[in-house]
Amino acid sequence: MNTLLEKVKANLILEHSEDDELLQLYITAAVSYAESYQHLPAGYYTENNIPPTTEQAVIMLSSHFYESRDGSTGGFFNDSIQASQQVWNTVNMLLRLDRDYHF
Repeated sequence: MNTLLEKVKANLILEHSEDDELLQLYITAAVSYAESYQHLPAGYYTENNIPPTTEQAVIMLSSHFYESRDGSTGGFFNDSIQASQQVWNTVNMLLRLDRDYHF
């Protein structure tokens, strides 16, 4: 089974392992953001399966963190001023699909 690290690297079309530690930090931050946004306790996804929509949000957000690590908007749409905002809009939309509204 593919790990989140492998899926993020595939999303980034990244074949080397030099940035694996950095990517793992971004994945951890993205998972933490997902848990918080979905009103789940910290560490929830270490004990429970990540739904596919949440997993996609984590992959997208981790990739965005990596591509924008210098403070710019990275990726295929780096010439678009609103690209960063679109990433956040999409991530939040995906996370809402699995959000716990009974808190």
